[in-house]
Amino acid sequence: MSRAAVFAVFLFNGALFLSWAARMPALAAQVGATEGTLGLALLGASIGLALTAPFAARACATLGARKLVTAGVAVTVVAVPSLTLADTPLQLGLILFVLGSCGATLDVGMNVAAVAVTRALDRPLMPQFHAGFSIGGLVGSLGAAAAAGAGWGLQRHLITAAVVGVVAMAVLIRHVPGATGETPEAREDRRPVLRRPVLWLLAGITLFSAIAEGAASDWSALFFVQERQVGEAAAAAGYAGFSVAMAIARLGGEPAQRRLGPYRLLAGGAIVAATGLALAVAVPVPAAGYAGFALVGLGLAFCFPVVMDLAGDAGRRADGTGGEREIGLVTTVAYTGFLAGPPLVGGIAHASSLSVSLGCVALIIALIVPTVFAARAARTRELSPREAGSRQP
Repeated sequence: MSRAAVFAVFLFNGALFLSWAARMPALAAQVGATEGTLGLALLGASIGLALTAPFAARACATLGARKLVTAGVAVTVVAVPSLTLADTPLQLGLILFVLGSCGATLDVGMNVAAVAVTRALDRPLMPQFHAGFSIGGLVGSLGAAAAAGAGWGLQRHLITAAVVGVVAMAVLIRHVPGATGETPEAREDRRPVLRRPVLWLLAGITLFSAIAEGAASDWSALFFVQERQVGEAAAAAGYAGFSVAMAIARLGGEPAQRRLGPYRLLAGGAIVAATGLALAVAVPVPAAGYAGFALVGLGLAFCFPVVMDLAGDAGRRADGTGGEREIGLVTTVAYTGFLAGPPLVGGIAHASSLSVSLGCVALIIALIVPTVFAARAARTRELSPREAGSRQP
């Protein structure tokens, strides 16, 4: 039951996030935002994510994953409908900051809970849990489209989504693993997180992946319209293919990780993603673009779940618990990629073209490959001979 409950938390997070994100045109009209002021308002969510993640990791180490998830769910179901109360871009940005903070709390809590389930079952299930977020995002976006098509106002839609989410979580949240956190002995045995090269290398993998994911979500439609001269409806299919490919890959992630191992899976996925994005920008045919972005989704599908698994393992204590602070560090660095990636792509595109800019993103994805092997070497060096005989790095 714990596995189903944690999957549901991932699904809840994705569904609530896309429920409001998919209604962004209505929110922009509500607050009278221009493209510039809307972009500044959206920074509120990213800043909330990046600032809250380290504190969420510390809280999770003290309180346990279930309490952190409960707090994140409770505030999220209040904050999402509160978006309809914003009258100015500043107010929208402040509410999005709260939502970003909730998202960081949920992300850290649900990933720590997912690591606990994978340890209990001794199965590499992290990609499947992250598939729950992808599926939830699809459900949330489809629900938003249905609500808009039915003529529902923004308030009615978001309140309905929040009520459905809170009812589902009320039933399942008690089954989320609720580790009590660090014991006094564990606190004395802490290794300094910031001084461990393996964690910075793992964080680098998620940073590169986050830049690429942000580029796909924010710039793929504009790329198809400007560079491939397709209509807006057809342009939206590029990111849809990316998302569907990512969800399908994550659902099948367990056998892939068992067969290849985490490091080869990460490196192979990065090669697929970099090749796909290079194909999309190098071949001036829309079909190549659609295939390329699908390959990007397929290749990046494993970066976040597998790295979270590895970060949790790097923080595992002798009693089988631990990993909260390590997951918090990796998550924080990843969020800086979501924060810095879109303006980076935009700046390069302004100086050259969107094709050149996305080509640079393909090179960033390729950097994942050497980083993966450096992380594996750093983790091997960390393990003592006794540990090396007890579990794989």
